[in-house]
Amino acid sequence: MAKLSLRELGEYPQARELERRGTLRAELMVRIEYSTVDEMFSEFTRDINEGGLFIETRTPKPVGTEIALRFALPGGEGMIETTALVVRVSEPGRSKLPGMGIEFDELSVADRARIDRIVKSLRTEGRRH
Repeated sequence: MAKLSLRELGEYPQARELERRGTLRAELMVRIEYSTVDEMFSEFTRDINEGGLFIETRTPKPVGTEIALRFALPGGEGMIETTALVVRVSEPGRSKLPGMGIEFDELSVADRARIDRIVKSLRTEGRRH
C-alpha cells in the first residue's frame, strides 16, 4: 500500500510549511489512542486539518516526539492508523487549551482522502477556526 510521508517534503521547506500551517483547522472531537515507545494514552482531539490534529491533554509529549495514532472519523469507515510527530505544545492558559499539535507522518492514500473529505465537510458546515 502506498504511503505519503511528510518527511519527504523536507527537501522543500515551503511545501512543508504550507502543509503544517497553510490550512484552516476544522473542529472535530473524537477519541484518539496514541502511544510512544513505552506508553499508551487515550485522549480527545479538538480539531483537525489535512496535515494533522490537536490532542487535548494536560500531559503533552515534548516537541519532536514520534507517536503512533489510532482514531476513527465520523462516518464509520474504520480506524485510521498512522505515525505522527509532536510539532507544538500548548500549555494551559486563559485562551489556550492544554495539549499538543500533531503532524501526520505517514498516511495511506485512502486515509489521506478520508481525512481530506471530512475536513472539507466540516468546513462547509462552518465548524472551523
